Amino acid sequence: MDVGVYGLGRFGTFWAACLAAAGCHVKAYSRSEHPLPEGVERGSEDEVLSSPYLFFAVSISSFEGVLKKVGSRIGKNTVVMDTCSVKILPRRWMKENIPADRFMIATHPMFGPDSGRNGIKGLPIVMCPISSAEDERYRDVKDLFLQMELDVLEMSAEEHDEEAAYSQGVTHFVGRTLSAMGMKPTPIATQGYRSLMTIVEQTCNDPIQLFYDLQRFNPYAKEMRLSLQVAVEKVLNALRREEED
Repeated sequence: MDVGVYGLGRFGTFWAACLAAAGCHVKAYSRSEHPLPEGVERGSEDEVLSSPYLFFAVSISSFEGVLKKVGSRIGKNTVVMDTCSVKILPRRWMKENIPADRFMIATHPMFGPDSGRNGIKGLPIVMCPISSAEDERYRDVKDLFLQMELDVLEMSAEEHDEEAAYSQGVTHFVGRTLSAMGMKPTPIATQGYRSLMTIVEQTCNDPIQLFYDLQRFNPYAKEMRLSLQVAVEKVLNALRREEED
């Protein structure tokens, strides 16, 4: 399968390497001169945009702007996919900025360079249909993910964002909060503490922009933060009552 990857940041480089390891012929384009992973060929912007299968691997906050710039230049027979960590807004941006006759799928690989460092077998990837899920092109992409031994989850963009706000969103929020507290490894750490430090490591290795984007562009994130705030207040109030007795 000939695949293009548009964007070679931290995730784009990792994803391009995963696709190449799965036997895809991968061409990648990036505005910056990022090193190419093994098995990945550098392509011009137009070459990558004309790939039979195209993954955009850019930040959520830059995705709409990128599509406004290049959407009309995407190949007529290209299957277009995003890899954003939210889905409602990227789906809308794709429909607004890519010609309607292009085939589009919203995807979210639910892993990255840290969680996938020992391999991606069994890790989840979400597919949210934009064009028809009954189309052969949709099935071809799903078959690729299954060939990569990923756990393919099919759902609507709304279902994805609501669930992600309370899984990925809260994980990144807690990781950044613990980092802001200055939590460090300690020789007397319990297993639970080590697990918390793993969350800090995985979330804080990602660009801070990802954290901001997860909170800003997921319409359910504000609700999650309010729920978290209420839960913290409940625990603190319970402690105050115990201290007063």
